[in-house]
Amino acid sequence: MTDEYGLVDRENADAPGDEWEELDVSDTEADRIARRRDREFDEFRKKIKNSERFKVEASVFDDATFAALYKLVQDGYVDALGGPVSTGKEANVYAALGSGGEVAIKVYRINASDFRDMRDYLTGDPRIEELGGDKKRVVLAWTKKEYANLKRAQAAGVRVPDPIAVERNALVMEFLGHDGERAKRLAEVHVENPETAYEVLREYVRRLYDAGLVHGDLSEYNVVVYDGHLVVIDVGQAVTIHHPNAEEFLERDCENVAAFFARQGVDVTGDDLLAYVREHADPREN
Repeated sequence: MTDEYGLVDRENADAPGDEWEELDVSDTEADRIARRRDREFDEFRKKIKNSERFKVEASVFDDATFAALYKLVQDGYVDALGGPVSTGKEANVYAALGSGGEVAIKVYRINASDFRDMRDYLTGDPRIEELGGDKKRVVLAWTKKEYANLKRAQAAGVRVPDPIAVERNALVMEFLGHDGERAKRLAEVHVENPETAYEVLREYVRRLYDAGLVHGDLSEYNVVVYDGHLVVIDVGQAVTIHHPNAEEFLERDCENVAAFFARQGVDVTGDDLLAYVREHADPREN
């Protein structure tokens, strides 16, 4: 690893505005394609389901998920699908080829087992209307929220994967890695200069808070090292500062980050990081 860690220059980032754009979770073109089931879509769907790389995953994809991928291909965001890069309880990430090179596609499962936990992170978000117990609407809102959070974090000068497109429960973004191999998480590397790395991540926590967001699950497992830069990932659960548990989540993020760097020899505590964020940030009244 290098000693630079790539702190984004705030001069090159557009500050997020005070507004919160409403997230639409109504049916998309992918849902309409799935209902229409034209011949080209059926051929696309069969091709994916018969692919060795998708055999297991395809069994849990609904038709509208296949249609979402189909729509992303039609719209030119994806030229070719690759295999899975990582798998989780809520989503799988796949490598793919886009017009500009490698991209990643994060596909959330509509039948995610812990969608109720997702709903807890969505409740109170000013961008989202009441979702009730509709599992599909919860997952679609989560996917669009992650896209919106990436945009807002990027505008605040936080290094995150560049968001490219979102369609239903599929999110296309920058691929952090090379030749189909994902970049390593902070927990998986030897940190050569932990003090500098901590200062960069501390600043990113502050910038998120300044933009009205709290990551909510920040740790060494949700930060990757990509070409010498620290990149914050998995921002789907990030909440606005209006969320009833925002301060609790912020304290937890600070504890997790500080605990990791304390193990690397940095003289820091969660309270230190929390005090820095609160003293130096000026969160907008959004």
